[in-house]
Amino acid sequence: MSICVDVDAAMRDLLQREDTDDDGLITIHDRGPKNFPLGEFSNGKDTAFNVQGVYQLSCLLQELFLAQKSGLAKAEIKRSQLEENPVHRLSRLIKTAWWNNLTRRIDADGIELAAPDPKVKGSPRIYIPPGAPDQHAYYTALAKERPEMQLDVQWLPKGEFTAEYIKGINHEPGILAMEMEKGQVIEQPSIKQLKGCPFIVPGGHFNELYNWDACFCALGMLDTHLHVVKGIIRNFIFEVKHYGKILNANRSYYLGRAQPPLLTWLALKTFDKTKHEPDALDLLRSVILAARKEYLEWWTSPPRLDEDSGLSRYRPIGKGSPPECRAESFAHVFMPYAKKYGMTLEEVCTAYNDGTIVEPELDVFFNHDRAVRENGHDTSNRVEGLCADLATIDLNCLLYKIEEDIALAIQAHFGGILTVPTDFCGAGDTPNSIESSDIWRERAQKRRTLIDKYCWNEEKGIYVDYNTVTKRQSIFDSATCLWPLWCGIASNHQAARVVKNGIPIFECAGGLASTSEKTRGTVSAANPQKQWDYPHGWAPHQVLAWDGLKRYGYHDEWSRLAYRWLHMMTECFRNWNGTVCEKYNVTDLESPHKVDAEYGNQGRHFRYAPQEG
Repeated sequence: MSICVDVDAAMRDLLQREDTDDDGLITIHDRGPKNFPLGEFSNGKDTAFNVQGVYQLSCLLQELFLAQKSGLAKAEIKRSQLEENPVHRLSRLIKTAWWNNLTRRIDADGIELAAPDPKVKGSPRIYIPPGAPDQHAYYTALAKERPEMQLDVQWLPKGEFTAEYIKGINHEPGILAMEMEKGQVIEQPSIKQLKGCPFIVPGGHFNELYNWDACFCALGMLDTHLHVVKGIIRNFIFEVKHYGKILNANRSYYLGRAQPPLLTWLALKTFDKTKHEPDALDLLRSVILAARKEYLEWWTSPPRLDEDSGLSRYRPIGKGSPPECRAESFAHVFMPYAKKYGMTLEEVCTAYNDGTIVEPELDVFFNHDRAVRENGHDTSNRVEGLCADLATIDLNCLLYKIEEDIALAIQAHFGGILTVPTDFCGAGDTPNSIESSDIWRERAQKRRTLIDKYCWNEEKGIYVDYNTVTKRQSIFDSATCLWPLWCGIASNHQAARVVKNGIPIFECAGGLASTSEKTRGTVSAANPQKQWDYPHGWAPHQVLAWDGLKRYGYHDEWSRLAYRWLHMMTECFRNWNGTVCEKYNVTDLESPHKVDAEYGNQGRHFRYAPQEG
């Protein structure tokens, strides 16, 4: 059954009747009649029907808005659209709309969408690494052909990016060039026929390729957007070759920062889908070479490597406060200095960053803050103020996984031998040198032994972080204690103890909280709520926990936790006008999306219809 309606009139009346709090949404908090006579807005020839209940009414609002956005005066509304199973509707929107809306390319067709940065002020600017002359020629020609863009094309310097250099260009922020491939003929004949490799962005304020965000998104894209997944992987390889690591994200102010390394994990899952394609093995080989280079030159070299313990830490390069964050984000840190110097928060932040005032304690804090952001858990009381000193259990699990993945790939896919070509050589490498899987298995076994020594807490029966400066284990409870199950480090005995002792600490009505309420502490002005702390839950923690529990045969536990998370997500989608967001309050099943911490909650703030999820 369907009915053709006047879009503007139906939408206007629907909102007047049902959107009683005037937020542009129809939710369980609205107090309308929950019954809308859709037939009043048809031409009278169709069979009329009423739309009833929050979910169907919000679906109607979404369909009317999308029709209006498409410029339609009349639209056919099918009853089946409004009665679609919420799980099916959510899955369909993700696959057919939201992934597409979050996909970017940095080329003639996509740069006007990809270049803007909602976090900072500045003109459109792109930085090109010295080893990418084709990109420089392309964007220079593009800027000439389309002067209205006012695109500023800049070379990056040769050699390593120092903290001073990165800070020096913070007043001229720009997007960083990524991989390109041969494309179809472009209208402007002077522009080389290249096309940007696609990638995914988180959306909202975050309009660039984030490392671990993209890896988890890519898992959900493998069945429907494989070309984007391969584009993400190619872009990551490009970043390692030209920027020395897979960046926090591809903006100039992130040049000194990486993020949790998940490339080999994603690449092997992608290879399972593509192994019959002619270029699949070549792409996997490039991934393994890039992962090797990043592992040796970034993750296991000082200052990230703690030579005493043999474990690695997050220790990025940089100076000052992060330019992507406003001064208010650090009110609890800057306020004492604002009082000391008689300045506003904004003034003291500016004075600190330009060197007018020198405060060693602030230097220490922001060294750790940059590490927090490289850690991906920005922010959390678990890591604030000490992250650069922590050999976190999560990072060292990720490095163990890389070691195992490289060993597996060399043995299973490259005949036991990996040749290292010149363009993937690092310091001390001899071009065309040969590596076997044995050295990587030895590295993995060594790390496993070190993790047991420094990160296993026998008394608590869970894994914890290790402070490389105080030489003590952290007392903070984190859901990352389940990552050793995901990567396979835990013995069966250790896994059993983690399941028994760890899961009860974090399990809530909506899944796993990121940390415990006890170790988070009481929220106050001096200890504001952090987005990666209790009561908030995030998808990466859920997914890796499920995989780890499955790996060790804990079927009841992983299925229960998965149900909690997915049920909470679906109910939020059904009751709150299609809302799907990056994090949830896993203790509040009625309004789990209402999270106000630091960056807000990506995916929560929209009117009429979600377009990114």
